[in-house]
Order: sequence, then structure tokens, then C-alpha cells
Amino acid sequence: MNASSMAYNDAVKISDACLLPLVSELYGLEGYDMRLIQPHIGGRNVIYSCEKEGADAKILRISFLPDRSREDFLGEIEYIRYLFENGGSVSDVINSKKGNLLEEITHHHDTFFICLFKKAKGKMLVENNYRYREGIPITEYYYNCGKVLGKMHQLSKEYTPIHRRHSFLEKYNATYIDKLIPDSLSLLKEKLVQLLKTLEGLGRDRESFGMIHFDYNDGNYSIDFDTGQITVYDFDNSCFGWYMYDLADLWTHGVGWIQFEPDAGKRKKFMKDYFETVLEGYKSETSIEDSMLDKLPLFIQATLMENIVGEFEDMRNNGEELECDEEMSYLIKCLEEDILYKGFFHEIYSCEEPFEYEERNI
Repeated sequence: MNASSMAYNDAVKISDACLLPLVSELYGLEGYDMRLIQPHIGGRNVIYSCEKEGADAKILRISFLPDRSREDFLGEIEYIRYLFENGGSVSDVINSKKGNLLEEITHHHDTFFICLFKKAKGKMLVENNYRYREGIPITEYYYNCGKVLGKMHQLSKEYTPIHRRHSFLEKYNATYIDKLIPDSLSLLKEKLVQLLKTLEGLGRDRESFGMIHFDYNDGNYSIDFDTGQITVYDFDNSCFGWYMYDLADLWTHGVGWIQFEPDAGKRKKFMKDYFETVLEGYKSETSIEDSMLDKLPLFIQATLMENIVGEFEDMRNNGEELECDEEMSYLIKCLEEDILYKGFFHEIYSCEEPFEYEERNI
């Protein structure tokens, strides 16, 4: 079997039967209880929780798809180690017994890349049923989301990589969009190319452009509910990009707190207050130009593009028939018709069926 055609279930079987004993030896994990963590849709890794009484819990990641090179992985984990060593609130990478941040195992001509991480303290919001700390205003959480991100961005401004991750514009370009997205969605293609041209025209100085997380949301960090501290992980998609992109991601994930409110005016007021609190936390750690903050609507459109591209990539990688469900159709309509702010204040939005639009054929 070629790695390019390996399905997730096949990777799990190989990991369970052949790789875990080798990994245990490489990292000294004998005696740990290793439990598979179910992946989200489009997951590119096999993940295990590793626990042992009297020892710190760890997270093992086995990457099986050939979509990233050794240099890509090193670029990611060297950045994580840099953030951790300089006070970033991230889950650190654990060296193998050989002293390596990354290990590589070949099994029947297939290459698997292995990383071990410290498990973040606390749990995800969803695991706490989206309840925050008892007796503490939720605004503390919004502030901390901004503060932790601001610290990472400030450290990125001083970061010089050994192994360099790709840049946003190396992946998202007109040629790739044209190849990935079917011709039946010609208006979407046209709008995405326009969006990319606008982004290409933006400045890329040290204060506005550097290593970003590129998937900063409550599925990729844990909260210590005793202290409110956020610990970030899953830098799988990290790349060089505009810091404003991560902030736009934070904005789009804030809508969940008010998505069932029928009054668009109230939704708008909430989002204004929410984002002001996020920025207050962010600016306590780093600075950002007003000229970049003014481009929030543009970068929200960029996050929609990333979602759409990711969906098409998943369908292609999994050999699935191309289709647009209600959520994808909604995002496409926002881009095709230049509807800003993810349509959250627009008549397209329905609080009964948030971020959904009628399915379309491709």
C-alpha cells in the first residue's frame, strides 16, 4: 500500500500492531496506557493519549499522509519548542531518547512521522459543555484568548526558523485554486482569485507577517478551569501569514456564543464587545496597526476560503464524490456575493439554521 492511498483505518491498524511497540521504546513509554483519540473529519494523524499513574500525561501523534515533508514537520515542532522556551502557553514537544524532536519509522515502504507532546492541562470547552469557570465572567476567557495569541505573535516577530514552514501565499494561489475547485463553481473561483490578489498586495513586514497558528480556535487549546490559563496545541497547519488571519479566526469562532439570537442588531453589538475584549488581551502582549485591524472583513473572507479549500482537499484525499452540503454552500454564497462578516449580520443568516444554505450540485 502506498502512503498516498492509505486510509485512516489502515494507519490505525499498522500503528496498533507495529508502530506502538517501537514508539514505546523510542520515547520510554513502557507501562503507559495508550488510547486512540477519535479524529475530527479530515484528520491527517493518528493520535493517542498516553497515561500512566504518577507520570505526566502525553499525546502521541503519528502522521501517515505524504502531504508534509520531514522539513515541514521540523518547521512546525521547532517553532513550538521556541514558543514554549520563550514563555508561550503551548504544549511542548518531548524529545525522544535519541534526543530528537521528530522520529521517522518506515514500515513496508511507508513512512510515518512521530511526535510526542506534553498533554495540556485542563480540558477543551466542549468537554465542559461550553461552560466557563464557575462565578467568573466569560469576558475573562475572551481576554485570555487574545492575550495568549498576542504573546505567540510577539514571539513570532522575533523568530528566525531553522527549517522554514510554507507561506500562506505559497499554498493559496490562483493555480492551486483552479486545479482544486471544479469548473462548475466558476464564480467562486473568480472571487477567490480576486481575494488572493488583494491579499498579495498587503504589506509583509515583521510587525504584520510571521509564523501564525492558522487554526486558532477552542478545538485546539485546553483551559485550566482552576486558573483560566489557556494552553495551545495542534500547530499542524501553522505557516507564515498575516497575524490578522489568526485574529479573524478568533472573530469567526466567537459567533457561536450568540448564533441563536434572532436580532441582527444584538448579534452585531455582542460581536463588537467580544472582539474589543479579545483585542484588549491581545494588545497587552503585542501591538497591531489600526490599518491591519481595519482589514478584519477581508481576513474573515480569507478564513472562509481556507474552510472551503480544506473541504475540497478532504474530499479529494478521501476519494469522495464532490458535493456541497448546507454549510459549504453557505460559505460559498458569502464569497460569491461579497457578503462580509460570514453573513452574520446579513439577511442570508438564519438563527434557526446557523450558517446553512440550500445544498447545491457541483
